[in-house]
Amino acid sequence: MAFFKRIRKGSRSRREHYQSSHRFEHWYADNQVYFITARCRDRVPAFASEQAKVIFWDRFRYYTHKYGFIPWVTSLLDNHYHTLGYIYNGENLPQLMRHLHGSVAKLVNDTYPLGPPASVGGEPRPSRLVPFWRDTKGREYFDGCIRDEKQCWLAYRYTLTQARRHGVSDAPATYPHTQAPIDVDHGVRRATEVGAFLEALPYKRYRS
Repeated sequence: MAFFKRIRKGSRSRREHYQSSHRFEHWYADNQVYFITARCRDRVPAFASEQAKVIFWDRFRYYTHKYGFIPWVTSLLDNHYHTLGYIYNGENLPQLMRHLHGSVAKLVNDTYPLGPPASVGGEPRPSRLVPFWRDTKGREYFDGCIRDEKQCWLAYRYTLTQARRHGVSDAPATYPHTQAPIDVDHGVRRATEVGAFLEALPYKRYRS
């Protein structure tokens, strides 16, 4: 069954290309399963303390509930997080990310600063991390619309096993900062029923 999806694209620039490359865009799609990931700038372990992790989870739960994002699985490490979940109104996603990231950055910087200046890549690092969120490509976060069941399974498993991948814990169940409130079988089945995959645009890596 085909489902209509309202999709809006967003970018920090109105120019579609930069130096012959297509600019990164955020896609805000209704009734969609998303994979979202974000990293602290320069891979700084801003969430190394348990208290900083508590701040993240408090704000994550508050804003995901406020903006209607239903997390299936989320994993928080010392300098990044991944989450896979569903949102009905795609226009809520930029609001969710702005408020979540802004509040977490402020509270972690204000309450649990990184300590005295240290060297990162030969450059001095202040105790406050500003900007707080940035990956190696300068993006504050990456959001990807899940295309099909296979990609959903892969994203779920990838997120669920983050603690093992980073040598934190051998078993996801023993790491308290990986949380999976939605079973993947149930999530995939429900997403298929309501047309919550962006099937019209499959990833090249899955084509035969």
